[in-house]
Amino acid sequence: MRVEIWSDIACPWCYIGKARFEKGLAAFAHRDEVEVVHRSFELDPEAGGPTGVPVTRMLADKYGLTPEQAQAAEQRVAGTAHGEGLGYASGRLANGSTFALHRLLHHAKRQGPAVHAALLDAFYRANFADLRPLGDPETVVAVATGDGLDEAGVRRVLADEDAYAAEVRADEREAAALGATGVPFFVLDRRFGVSGGQPAEVFTQALEQAYEAAGGLVQVAAADASGQDAGAACEDGACEVPAHRTEDV
Repeated sequence: MRVEIWSDIACPWCYIGKARFEKGLAAFAHRDEVEVVHRSFELDPEAGGPTGVPVTRMLADKYGLTPEQAQAAEQRVAGTAHGEGLGYASGRLANGSTFALHRLLHHAKRQGPAVHAALLDAFYRANFADLRPLGDPETVVAVATGDGLDEAGVRRVLADEDAYAAEVRADEREAAALGATGVPFFVLDRRFGVSGGQPAEVFTQALEQAYEAAGGLVQVAAADASGQDAGAACEDGACEVPAHRTEDV
């Protein structure tokens, strides 16, 4: 069985959802038969460089929240992350473009699944737990080379904006074709879809269903148009895909 996961480093629910999926996978009897493939997605493909704006101000401006509401939303996400055993620090700044990070992840994939997995975890940890500025190329180099990549190769990829760009765009087109309305978006054997950072037991259930079933893609758990669902898998809209997104990719 193959599980494909579309996510963005800027998305806290992708960070949480990855941890929950891994717990759900660990409870699946046929886990050794599952291949996990991580794919690229940009929540904001039009983002420029880092602005230094606190993420709470970005949430307030984007969703019409008061500063207090935005702070409370960020604290709820932090509490959820901590509940999954993840580091999550306060004072996070809004991310700029994550396109270069996705290109580097494709570069890491060429080095093998273990290198790719280590870099993905390192980017999440740097962004949410350590508050390292991933909009700064030197920070990106330090994070990437600390997890198995050659420095010269990392710098070549960062310097060449076309390096692995086609691979990132291909992932994003596939997500649009499959009907992704938010990330994280999990597709199991191109039969079942799970949207959002669902509880671990939902992922176990989806794996069991996909293992037994055949046919077209079925949404096991899906976010609504605002990126939210009954399970509060993306309660602050942080994983919402902009309405123009499926038109652009």
